[in-house]
Amino acid sequence: MNVTVDDSCIACELCTSAVPDVFEMGDDGLAHAIADPVPEDQEDDVREAAEGCPTDAIHIQE
Repeated sequence: MNVTVDDSCIACELCTSAVPDVFEMGDDGLAHAIADPVPEDQEDDVREAAEGCPTDAIHIQE
């Protein structure tokens, strides 16, 4: 699984709190995916973060 965060991110930090090994806040103040590919043991957490993202900025490629 690969994951990206688009520019509709509002920096709510939900994803970075939920899966800090996959998402981090960048110098631009927005979330970025830092794991490519996502570790298998964190795929469910990434799916939950994507579902919970208030702006649907997280995109998953299976």
